[in-house]
Amino acid sequence: GAMLRHLARKLRASGPVTVAEYMREALTNPGQGYYTRRGGVGESGDFITSPEISQVFGELIGIWYISEWMAMGKPNTFQLVELGPGRGTLTEDILRVFKQLASVLSKCDVSVHLVEVSPKLSEIQAVMLTGGKVQPNREDESAYMKGISKTGIPIFWYRDIQDVPPGYSFYLAHEFFDALPIHKFQRTEKGWREVLVDIDPEVPDQLRFVLSPSRTPATQNFIQPEETRDHVEVCPEAGVIVQRLASRIEKDGGAALVADYGHDGTKTDTFRGFRNHKLHDVLSAPGTADLTADVDFSYLRKMAQGKTATLGPVKQREFLKNMGIDLRLQVLLQNSGDTATREQLLHSYDMLMNPEKMGDCFNFFALLPHHRLVHPDKKDKPKSPLPPVAGFNELLLK
Repeated sequence: GAMLRHLARKLRASGPVTVAEYMREALTNPGQGYYTRRGGVGESGDFITSPEISQVFGELIGIWYISEWMAMGKPNTFQLVELGPGRGTLTEDILRVFKQLASVLSKCDVSVHLVEVSPKLSEIQAVMLTGGKVQPNREDESAYMKGISKTGIPIFWYRDIQDVPPGYSFYLAHEFFDALPIHKFQRTEKGWREVLVDIDPEVPDQLRFVLSPSRTPATQNFIQPEETRDHVEVCPEAGVIVQRLASRIEKDGGAALVADYGHDGTKTDTFRGFRNHKLHDVLSAPGTADLTADVDFSYLRKMAQGKTATLGPVKQREFLKNMGIDLRLQVLLQNSGDTATREQLLHSYDMLMNPEKMGDCFNFFALLPHHRLVHPDKKDKPKSPLPPVAGFNELLLK
């Protein structure tokens, strides 16, 4: 395709590129990038995400935010900030919960802030969330578009998390970090080398992996001295975003919930391509497949730099169980009249919870202000116990 020819020309002219650069080109190149050309999410796309499977998933996340908001003393503003909101399905499910719990949130000023770079996806989100009632903003405003949700809540769109106004905020990153470009490193007898993408001299227009002949700046900067693995993937962009989230939460309060497939610093080679729901060679036909890598939660924890407390990662199965998914499923099953709906509910529950499917490979991870978990030292006041953080603690149903 055109993307392969473009890359081949570039590689012949200026030599191999990092895996991060290759990913960035293949996914977000303005003309031929996978995400730019088409929002490939949902049944017709190349991967199906949890909110596309089941409304329960989004509802339980909505309940998580409200329970944290209550535990933090019900502040009077509530910004929900979603990074890479896909088609807007998850936001829609969360807004449904906010509507059902309107009496709880009645004195609170709720707004939604979506960080989305794809013009195509922001259009899909606008239709889903507002019914298409949006207006573009002036160039000098931080949001490029705004509208009102079907439930009456103001929604704003931004290209960068830096543009989101400061203030008490709950952040959501669901399958956001896994699509950010990674650098890959390999330990050799000569020390760490970066894995690069190059053209194969034997085969015309075919790509292959090579090792950098010497250390690259990235090997110096991104490998932790205590690293024990022989193959490591690092996503510096994820590190930068987590630093920003941690700084904001430390300054303005709130919390961040990250849900993604990943590991806690144990896996090595997780760089994968998906096309039509099947694994696809990452180097063939760039721009036609979705490229992802598992999120290294131990790296995210390091990058929070102690500005916030971190919880998790816990398996999706445990998080949803702790959030009361079984009870919610029973209610929905009792309320659904026909067999088809009930079968769909059970099927989606199995997709989300089955260890063989999404139950074990998906994880939840949270950033919270330190005072949410540890009382600040006050000499004379008796400490009342802090409420447990939903999802990360076993739910004891009274």
